[in-house]
Amino acid sequence: MSHSIMGIRYRPLLLCACALLGLAGISPAAYSADKSDKPKQEISRAIAKEIASAQKAMQASQWSEALKDLEAAEAKPGQTTFDKKTVAEFKGICYVRLNNLKAAQTAYEQAVATGGYSPEDLPKTYRLLFQLAANNKQESKAIEYGKQASDAGSATDDDLLIMSQLYYQQKDCKNSAVWGDKAIAAFKKAGQPPKEVLYQLKLQCASDANDTAGMKAGLYDLIRLTNKTSYWNNLIRLERQDEREDRNTLMIYRIMFDTNSMNADSDYMEMAQLLGDAGLPGEAYAVLDKAMSSNIIQADHKERSTRLLAALKTRADADKKSLPQLDAEAQKSPAGQLDAKLGEVYFGAGDYQNAATAISRGIGKGQIKQLDEAYVYLGRAQVALKNYPEAKKAFEKLKTVPNVSPRVLKLWDLYSEKLGS
Repeated sequence: MSHSIMGIRYRPLLLCACALLGLAGISPAAYSADKSDKPKQEISRAIAKEIASAQKAMQASQWSEALKDLEAAEAKPGQTTFDKKTVAEFKGICYVRLNNLKAAQTAYEQAVATGGYSPEDLPKTYRLLFQLAANNKQESKAIEYGKQASDAGSATDDDLLIMSQLYYQQKDCKNSAVWGDKAIAAFKKAGQPPKEVLYQLKLQCASDANDTAGMKAGLYDLIRLTNKTSYWNNLIRLERQDEREDRNTLMIYRIMFDTNSMNADSDYMEMAQLLGDAGLPGEAYAVLDKAMSSNIIQADHKERSTRLLAALKTRADADKKSLPQLDAEAQKSPAGQLDAKLGEVYFGAGDYQNAATAISRGIGKGQIKQLDEAYVYLGRAQVALKNYPEAKKAFEKLKTVPNVSPRVLKLWDLYSEKLGS
């Protein structure tokens, strides 16, 4: 069963019988060829014949035949603790190989109940029982076995992940987060990226609790891990819904557009309108034209969009014709404001090299009214030129701009972090 997170789908990690074979596949010959320094334990004569026959069948992968021998041994009187543990454990191996995981769990639980496991072997068996119980959807049992395996140091990073899932399935988000953090730390310690589902669980818990701050934190983590457009889309929608200033809303739309996470025609239309209002018809035209050419605009919005596109094209063409004059005026000006504006017009026209040149010149002169926008357009131009190191430098400069929106700054910082990935 899959779960929905703001339209995102994830499928919980499930174990399979093959994942259990490494633990359950104990060589039957090990019971008669133990070369360790531990005191050797042997099967008693009471069941020696049946165990020998079972071992032979197991070595030939005749699991059902082996079970018959083990059941015969189980019925014999006078068994030692080691006998009982061995019979139950061998049955567990056979049931795993036959993919009868419920019977395997019962057999291993019987083996543990004999008290015959050494302190060294018991943690491995707890881990196996944890995996079996999780597969068998016995969540409470699986959690207890998982705790025992973790306390004994035999739990892997994937086991810790499954513990987080089990707690989530029990609607215990607090403990799901605790075990999720343990799993994340374990993956990082091993030099591996954490699994996506770990952050998805945190996001789902925050969503279930209507915890907007928690949802944003989860989406930031997921973007850092995957850079998926679906996560960008959800994060930007959350950030945008609380924004009241058009300047900042337009900044947020620029990130949405540049991450290819804009998928609603209303977003394209509003962004184009805001760009037009800001005196950037060239960029506004490019944004709306992309929506129209991609068939994103809905039928009931096409007439309005077509009218807006035509109006923007007229203005964009006029801006493009005025570029030589604006360029000459900007170069003569001792202040950088005209250079910054020139760079924005070049950007809207798709001339990214001249955009970067003009804005860099303007920043060098100083006296730019909206310095945050200058750095953003410089960074975007460098991205278009695939000059990611220079783009990152430009976005980093946003931190030096007084009164820049913390929300906008954080989003551009994340965008910069993922450039080139």
